[in-house]
Amino acid sequence: MALDLRLQVKLSQQLVMTPQLQQAIKLLQLSRQELVDAITQELSENPILEEGVDVQEEKDEEARTLVEDDFTPVKEKSPEEELSGDLDGVTDIDWQTYLEGYSLSSSSNDARDNYEEQEDRPSYESLMTQPRRLSDHLLWQLGLSSTPEREHVAAVEIIGNLDDAGYLQGSIEELAAAADEDVSVYEAALKRVQNFDPAGVACRHLQECLLLQLERLNLSDSLEAVLLRDFINEIEARKYSQIARALKLPMEEILATVKLISNLDPRPGSAYNEEDPHYIIPDIYVHKIGDEYVVTQNDDGLPNLRISSFYRNALMESKGVDKQTGDYIQDKMRSAVWLIKSIHQRQRTIYKVTQSIVKFQRDFFERGIEHLKPMVLRDVAEDIQMHESTVSRVTTNKYVQTPQGLFELKYFFNSSINTSDGDAVASESVKNRIKDIIAAESPKKPLSDQKIVDLLKKQDINIARRTVTKYREMLGIGSSTERKRLF
Repeated sequence: MALDLRLQVKLSQQLVMTPQLQQAIKLLQLSRQELVDAITQELSENPILEEGVDVQEEKDEEARTLVEDDFTPVKEKSPEEELSGDLDGVTDIDWQTYLEGYSLSSSSNDARDNYEEQEDRPSYESLMTQPRRLSDHLLWQLGLSSTPEREHVAAVEIIGNLDDAGYLQGSIEELAAAADEDVSVYEAALKRVQNFDPAGVACRHLQECLLLQLERLNLSDSLEAVLLRDFINEIEARKYSQIARALKLPMEEILATVKLISNLDPRPGSAYNEEDPHYIIPDIYVHKIGDEYVVTQNDDGLPNLRISSFYRNALMESKGVDKQTGDYIQDKMRSAVWLIKSIHQRQRTIYKVTQSIVKFQRDFFERGIEHLKPMVLRDVAEDIQMHESTVSRVTTNKYVQTPQGLFELKYFFNSSINTSDGDAVASESVKNRIKDIIAAESPKKPLSDQKIVDLLKKQDINIARRTVTKYREMLGIGSSTERKRLF
């Protein structure tokens, strides 16, 4: 059978993700800050886009301009009237700022020179200092100490290998081998850094950190030091009775000693490495007006994009524009228009999803977390006639400010847990009840997971012990043994 080549035309349909559609999906799942960063980047890359002023702001600016232009000449005042008018505003002057800016003993030329000097000074923002870190604090102390050169270099290397808690990452041998230096030099440098403030810094483990703090307090031979040197594992496991039997001491004395040890700082460097707070700006608001809940979008901080009139006119009057330039402007114009449409579509989708959430979770907005209902993505998707994946992207990293507080939109989607009377409660509601039960327990006799199960059954909530354990760990709450406090 002979083989031959043939050309055949076949018509078929397939779904293709266009670059515009990919951009719309990407913008849909961005958080508010990520969206602002993406818009800022597009503004710097696309000359067609520009950040415009809100229409209402333009109207207010025009009104102010008309008022300023439409002035009437005023009658000239006498010197007495001018003097009295000037004295009326004396109390409004900030004399402290005035005296700081001008010297009473300087001449007019000196004042003019001081003014010119102030004009050359850097701005206030450039003088703002960053928070002092642990490494800066230790390097400052190292600079004040007289240290041999080789030991100084080793100390700088040790300080650079401290984590946020103040502990040394890596061994002295590894640091010395990496720097091709004697281990004795690094050991001497480590002891020097450990003598710096704060006490317990540059240690390799918790036991060394706490013992160094006791040494700084002249308690190296105390009972606290004995417990840390010989019974550190028993202290972590809260086996105080075993320690009392081994040392043949009363239980009260052991508890008092452990209480003193608990006052030591296990993370000495954390006070110098505080992270800057990250503020969450809600994407949307839910306000209660009368008996209804009103959803409003938060457009504050989002750039108001518009098409540049210069390039629009250049495209319309394209007589003096060559083909390459015209194609470039058209391409950027399409990209700008699609970006604006995608942002508007994103905002409308968030608005529709929030409206649907308010409809399903009205009891939550009225009475709090205890009345949160079970809800899945499909419920909202069917309500607003969108796909579940779209709802999932919209609710990720988006926050809503409600009368009950600030919540992520994902928070309202919970699995259901059956009750004894046949109803269902949301898993977040059960977590909140577990949190309240543990908060009300006695620190000396914390509740076990099985006891929490029994208490939830009294509230008509049927839940397994392993589920309570899972929810407790998700809340960051330790077991009953870890929560036990004897003092």
